[in-house]
This record gives sequence, structure tokens and C-alpha cells, in this order.
Amino acid sequence: MAVTSSSSLFNNIIITTTNSFDRRPLLGYLFSNSQILHKQTSTRLSYSRVYCNSHAEELKPRKCSPILESTLLSNDKVSSTGDWKVVPDIWRSTTEKYGDRTALLDPYHDPPSEITYKQLEQDILDFCEGLRVVGVEPDEKIALFADNSCRWLIADQGIMATGAINVVRGTRSSVEELLQIYSHSDSVALIVDNAELFKRISETFISRAGVRFIVLLWGDKSCLGDRAVDGIPVYDYKGITDLGKESRRTSLDSAEDGGRRYAYEAIDSDDIATLVYTSGTTGTPKGVMLTHQNLLHQIKSLWDIVPVGPDDRFLSMLPPWHAYERAAEYFTFTYGAEQVYTTVKNLKDDLRSYQPHYLISVPLVYETLYSGIQRQISTSSTIRKLIALTLLKMSMMYMEAKRVYEKLDWKSSVLQVLANCAIGKFLTRNQKAHPLFISMVDLLWARITAAVLWPLHMLGKKLVYSKIHSAIGISKAGISGGGSLSLHIDRFFEAIGVKIQNGYGLTESSPVVAARKPDCNVLGSVGHPLKHTEIKVVDLETGEDLPAGSKGIVKVRGPQVMKGYYKNPSATKEVLDEDGWLGTGDIGWIAPNHSIGRSSKCGGVVVLEGRSKDTIVLTTGENVEPSELEEAAMRSKLIQQIVVIGQDQRRLAALIVPNKEELLAEAKRQSILDDGASEVSKEKTTNILHAELITWTSGCSFQIGPVLVLDEPFTIDGGLMTPTMKIRRDKVVAKYTDEIRKLYK
Repeated sequence: MAVTSSSSLFNNIIITTTNSFDRRPLLGYLFSNSQILHKQTSTRLSYSRVYCNSHAEELKPRKCSPILESTLLSNDKVSSTGDWKVVPDIWRSTTEKYGDRTALLDPYHDPPSEITYKQLEQDILDFCEGLRVVGVEPDEKIALFADNSCRWLIADQGIMATGAINVVRGTRSSVEELLQIYSHSDSVALIVDNAELFKRISETFISRAGVRFIVLLWGDKSCLGDRAVDGIPVYDYKGITDLGKESRRTSLDSAEDGGRRYAYEAIDSDDIATLVYTSGTTGTPKGVMLTHQNLLHQIKSLWDIVPVGPDDRFLSMLPPWHAYERAAEYFTFTYGAEQVYTTVKNLKDDLRSYQPHYLISVPLVYETLYSGIQRQISTSSTIRKLIALTLLKMSMMYMEAKRVYEKLDWKSSVLQVLANCAIGKFLTRNQKAHPLFISMVDLLWARITAAVLWPLHMLGKKLVYSKIHSAIGISKAGISGGGSLSLHIDRFFEAIGVKIQNGYGLTESSPVVAARKPDCNVLGSVGHPLKHTEIKVVDLETGEDLPAGSKGIVKVRGPQVMKGYYKNPSATKEVLDEDGWLGTGDIGWIAPNHSIGRSSKCGGVVVLEGRSKDTIVLTTGENVEPSELEEAAMRSKLIQQIVVIGQDQRRLAALIVPNKEELLAEAKRQSILDDGASEVSKEKTTNILHAELITWTSGCSFQIGPVLVLDEPFTIDGGLMTPTMKIRRDKVVAKYTDEIRKLYK
């Protein structure tokens, strides 16, 4: 690169930095402090002289978001259609539509933040330019290890807008896991949540990884004290955005003077936007390469599932680096919604105070809400508890009848019923529908049943459900994904009038591939495929396509499917075939199409029944899906967590973490303990839980034998749950190997 300078000082600086290992941070510093250097040399130099010659062919190349930073591109490179090409493009159009509206509320960080769409766009641009100043190049990997906050979003989008690739993870992962992800991804720099995380990981990272610079999202870098970083530049959030503001201002002045520093090229839709490492429920996490096109498919397709508008409020609590939360956030912002960041600790209070229209979360959150409501009912007076439970039961029966004829007009004549009978939402695997006469009797009987139960359902709404609604908000819908939603949770929320829309996806598919729509919310399913998405079911052994209603391995194809696993072609080949079909590893079936009857609206919905890798093979040769048993067992309020085991054994067993408060109350209720007792013995706990399992799993194909009661719950910090709150079966079994061996003896 040619350098023109009339100053020996500048010549010395350029020579020194050129011979160093990495000159970009120093150059960035020079450019951000150019006025000082001008005074020192008494020579007026343009930035183009420092970086490169003024000839266009010698300008240093950079990448940018073609719409967000369209002014940086020459006219022939700017998109004339205005369509989003990459993810950061969304901020220009959202700012134009919703500029002064509040985009984000972040009340639990210091300082608390309320950011408009206009401010958000500027913050992203400043952060992006700040990264360029300190030397970030297109296609480089930048590790972003942080939790949910407004600054996470700004950092995420700022990295993408430079054309670099962010490598994301949360703060609760172990140091070794973070180091493994950083090293495997070939990351060159580190953006961390706060000083606490920095102090926890810095010693390991500085000694074992190459880190060009570090950015602290929350807190001032002075709070790090004298902690050694071996000469690695450390920037706090204000420092990096101030660099960006100054550079943008100087660039604007330079452009007005006719000078240009860089040749900008638009980021391509097929460029990798992010590396997301799988949660690793089994084996080592793999880096999923998601492109801008993958993520844009989600942004453009999710409105069919969540018809959000600018007056809607979302409550956000999931890890933002997880593909599910991430895609949901990008999507909701394009429609001008307001997002409030909360935490697990503050969720209950924030639901009440913010009254969100939507909550996008994992099944565990809905299970927790369900348990809290049930606990409130059970601690009420006897008469109130009896009334509430009776009304709930009547409402469930009412909704079950209503699902048979959901869109049928109450004033319909028999002929109209015959003509409009394609309205049922009951799942079935049967490929043949019932004859017309039987279907009509079924529909009419459902109408009569619902008519009888309707007054009781309305009474329940007035006396019980309205109080629940005021406590949890969620006036439009709760969107559930990232795991299996238990049917009893589904039915409960349906009965009280809180719509829960279940969806399905994988990190490898950006993530959503199917979801229940507001007007076709088929309980027990994960809904229809998204736009431009194909789903099929194949035989586990032969790989042949199976007809609707047949159970097999679910495969997916569409624009949201990943580019592959980073530096792992063999793993990519295992799950992604030459025709673009992604093998999900999930067992499921597709509901057959029926033209009449109670299942007529279910055609094409996807139903999941467990993971093929979770399948337990007994020594009897029988295959068992543990998820069925675990889901049934979790209906018991005495069971907090459960893992069913039995691989290569004659019978199944279970590892159970009990709900100690409920267990103690149940022991007293059964007169197993005196009222003054404060603890249940291990032996009595085992007996009570075994009886509970028999009760709740009696309808399952297999029964559970011996039970191992555990004192400590499975947690993320303990390494037995993924950051997305899925139990790591292999880790659990490995930890309790000796106890399991004794259990089977």
C-alpha cells in the first residue's frame, strides 16, 4: 500500500506500524486523533493520505450494509428495489416509519435505557464505525459473549454492518466452553457483557487465545482497575461509540471536500452473518453458519404467525444469542413494536406492570406460570379452590367441544352445517375420515355440549380467569418454542383464554420451520410450515418418504436452512444432503388431510414425538421415547425435573428432582408425616414419587420402574442444562453413573 506524507514523523509512524504484528488498532487510534497529529506536524493531511492514495483503484476495501449505509456506496452499487439484502438493512426503513417511537426499554442495567428507533439506528451506526476504527475487517470473526440487553442488540448489529461475523454465546457458559468456541471459530477480538465476565475469563483468554482488542458493553473500563491485559486495547461501550461518532463526522467532512478513504462494497445476502454454536445436549457444540438470507427469511415470514403492529409490546427474557429469541427480535422491530427486557427474577412483576401483548419464550416459562397459578389456587380456601378447579374443568371440556366446530355459526341450519363442516381441529393420524353422517352427528353433539357448558365457562372468565389475565398480561398470544410444550399446559391456557402458539425449529434452520397460526391453533401440534418451507417425514431405516400420518424422521428444506457447520464438513454432510434437506433428528408425523369432520382443519400440521437420538433401546429390543413419559410425569406438581433412563437395560428407571414444598404438603395430606414435620425421608420420598409416576404415566406405552431421588436440581451453572434450559441427558447420566448402577442392582 503506498503512503504519501510530507512529515518524517508520519513516515516513522507508518513504518513502525507496518512492521508490527497488527497495525489496525494503532491506525484506528491515529485516525480518531488526527487533529492532534496535524498540530504536531504542522501539516494538514487528509485521511486518504494516511490510509491510501487518492486513486480509486488503491482505496482500501470495506463492506457495508447496502441500505443502512447506502451513502457509502457508489450509485451503481445501491439497490434500486429498496428490498432488504442483509439484516442491518432493516434499521433504515424502521427508522423512517417509526423514528420517534420507543423501540427498547432496558430497566435493569446501569444506566436504565429507553431508546427510540431513531436513536437505535444511530447507535448501531456508531458502534459499527467504532469497530472499523479499531481495525475490524470484513469476514473476520468477533466473539460476542453477553446476555440480553439493548447493548447486545447494538453490538450484534454493529458487527454485522461491518461485514464481519459475530460469534455469540451467553455469560453463564463455562470459561472452557467460551474458550473452545472462541478458538474454534477463529475469532480475533472479544466483546463481553461486563467487568464480572471479563475478570472471570480474561486470565484464560489472554494466556491461551489471540485477542486483538476487548470491548466492555456495560461498565466503565476503569472499573477493571490494574488488571493486566498484556497490552491488549480495552474499550468500554462509550469509548467505542465515541470513536465511531468522530470517524463518521470526519468521513462526512472528508466526503464534502471530495476526498475518499475507502472503496465500499455491499455485503452479500449469502455472506455469513453469525456463527451460533449449538447448545450441545449431546456431544461437542458445533458452529452453525447462518447467512443474512437465512435470517431475512425469518424476518419476512413470521408475521403470518405473529401479526404484530406498532402499538404492541413484547417482553423479552430469553438469551438473545439463541436463534429463536434473535429472529423474533429482528422481526418484531421491523413492525415498530416496543420491546422490554426482563429477567427470570423480574418476570412475574414485569408481566403485571408492563402487560405485554406478546411473550416469546420457552415451554419452561409457561410451565412455571402454570405452576404458580395452580399453587395460588391450591392455597385458597376450600370453597374457592373447589369453585376454581370445577370451573377450570368445565372450561376445558367446553374448549374441547368447541374445537370440533370452532368456526361454525350458532344459528346455522342443518343444511348449513352439512355445507360448512370442514372446521374441526382435532388431531388424528388416521388417513381415512369418518363417513359424513357420523361426522355430522359428532359436530352437532359438540355444539350441544358447548352450549350447555358455555355459561359455566363465562362464569369462570368472570370469577377466576380475569384475575389471571391481569397478573400475566399476554393479551394477544404467548409464543412457545425451543422445546416440547406439554399438552396439559396447552389445554390449561386455552381454557383460561390465553392463546399459546407452539412452534418448532432448530439453530440449523435460523430457527423457525413451523408454527401454529392465530386462526389455526391446533393443540398438540407445532403448526404448519412457514412460507417457502418444505417438511417431510422419512423412514428411520430406509430414508424413504412416508405418507401423512406415518411416524418417522422429520426433514426440512427452505431458505432458512444453514450454510453448514463451521470447519466441520463431515458433520454437515451427516445432516444436510445434496438436495438441501436438513435431517432434524426429530421423530414426528404430518396430519393427513380430511375434507370433513373434526380433523378437517388439521391437514398438513406437524406433530413431534421426541428425538431419535434420545430413543432408549431396552434389552428386550423395544424402543422407548422418553419424552412421552417425562411429559406425562411433569404434570405432577410433586416433580420438578425428571430424566427417564434405561439404555441397554431390561426396564426403565427415572432420575427425579422433587418439588420439596409440594412433596412435604402431600406427605402431610396422606398422613405419612405429622403436621409439625419439616422434611420427608428419602425412602418415603421415593415411595410417594413412585406412586405419583404410576398415576400420571398409566396411559403411556411403557412404565417406569426404580426411581433415584436427587437433592440438587439440574442447572445451567452445574453443567446439566444448556443455556436454553434443556437437560443434557448425557451429562446427567455421566454424573450419576454409580448411583444408576446401584439403582439397577
